[in-house]
Amino acid sequence: MEKLGIIDLGSNTARLVIAELFSDGHYMVIDEMKESVRLGQDMDRDGFLKPQRVAETIKTLKMFKRLCEANSVDRIIAVGTAAVRRAKNQRSFLDEIQASCNIKIRVLSEAEEAILVYRGVINTMDIPKGIILEIGGGSTKIVYYNRRNLLNYASLPFGAVTLTDLFANGATPEESTKQIETFFTEQLKKVEWLKEVDPETQMIGVGGSFRNLFKINKLIQKYPLDIVHNYRLGVDGFKDVYEKIRVLDVDKRKKIKGLSPSRADIMPAAMAIINSFVSYMNVQNFVVGGNGLREGLLFNQALPLTLEKPVSDVLTYSLETLIKYYDCDKTHVERVVQLSVQLFKQLRVLHKFSRQYLKVLKIAASLHDCGKRVKYYNHQKHSWYMILNASIYGATHREIVLAAFVACCHKKEDVPMAEWAKYKDIVTEEDLDAVKKLGVLLRIAESLDRSRGGVVTGVNCDVLGDSVIMKTEVTGDALLEINDASTANAEFKKAFRKNLEIL
Repeated sequence: MEKLGIIDLGSNTARLVIAELFSDGHYMVIDEMKESVRLGQDMDRDGFLKPQRVAETIKTLKMFKRLCEANSVDRIIAVGTAAVRRAKNQRSFLDEIQASCNIKIRVLSEAEEAILVYRGVINTMDIPKGIILEIGGGSTKIVYYNRRNLLNYASLPFGAVTLTDLFANGATPEESTKQIETFFTEQLKKVEWLKEVDPETQMIGVGGSFRNLFKINKLIQKYPLDIVHNYRLGVDGFKDVYEKIRVLDVDKRKKIKGLSPSRADIMPAAMAIINSFVSYMNVQNFVVGGNGLREGLLFNQALPLTLEKPVSDVLTYSLETLIKYYDCDKTHVERVVQLSVQLFKQLRVLHKFSRQYLKVLKIAASLHDCGKRVKYYNHQKHSWYMILNASIYGATHREIVLAAFVACCHKKEDVPMAEWAKYKDIVTEEDLDAVKKLGVLLRIAESLDRSRGGVVTGVNCDVLGDSVIMKTEVTGDALLEINDASTANAEFKKAFRKNLEIL
């Protein structure tokens, strides 16, 4: 296992992520740090990085280096983006960092930066057709892909920091945002291929401003999940927040819950960019992506195949990462997933659920035992919490919530209704019935591999009148498995209104 440090030196923020790279192409972030260095501030005046900003950056990079040493990081990959790319004093800046921090910064081209953002998104989101808007401090990237293939990109040489500086002309905050909107719209008109984007394309927002937008809206809506990745926001909801923020001065913005004080001065410019883009592209809603350039770099290192083509099954890859990280019994998990899927398909005549619920069952079956990393007793409750708070890519927030509750009630547990009520804006009454039924199927599937020896290789279910006859396909003595699965008879009858007999 290798420990890798990724440093992303942006125009607004310097970020470090430390990740463990597993030998089989997976990774897990184990530490991170960020500092608002404002490297690109005031650059537009003469094109030079300012001494105060350089000093702040070097101070930050020294802290990053210390944290990497504390984590026994094997190697560091450091990249610089728009501010460093455009700086007239780039060479002296890079030499000073090399001399004082012993860190070599690789300056990314516009194309490299856009492609890394794309890889960070495409390998962690199950959205086949998307347009990514990534707002940085010194540049804004727009990336268009279809069928998981990159089609076009544009890198506009201004972001939240540079536009804040450019339009700091004594106007009121509201007037400045109007000027930024007008300016940005004119720049969008110069990107010819934007006119050819499929209207069904999903917009994906990436970057610190979108993450802050999620935090603000989460508090306003009292959203129960603290998962930024794959959070969906309607444009009307965005505009409500934008109209409130754009008229406030900086001091009042700093008091807004969810908005980082270090981003308070540049947030109106970032939101003006978003507003211009959604208006120009006639977007009705967008998804917030929690991953971008740094994750793109991590995929390059952990899974070099993604340099040629993206991960084909985002959800499966994500679940495999978590199974490994939580040290679950992979073979047992595979059997439980396989048996759960068989039960779901063979009993469809009873439950009549769509394939979306099969996806939920797959997630729950894959991670049903992860709570044992906390404690065996009541591990289903720990699994519930861990699923709710894990980074499960390729699943919507609703699917994650449902999978967590399915895992929670697979050990004779009923759905904890007090907890269920917290997610009333995400789930439905039909979902509650599904969770109970899927929980029973998962319990039976787990029991059918009770010895973890693969004795039961499959099942064949016949629905006969008021009974379900479940015939097991076995390779040896399956008394333990059948006996343990039969203890779910009462829960099965309660959920499906049928008697269960397992042979």
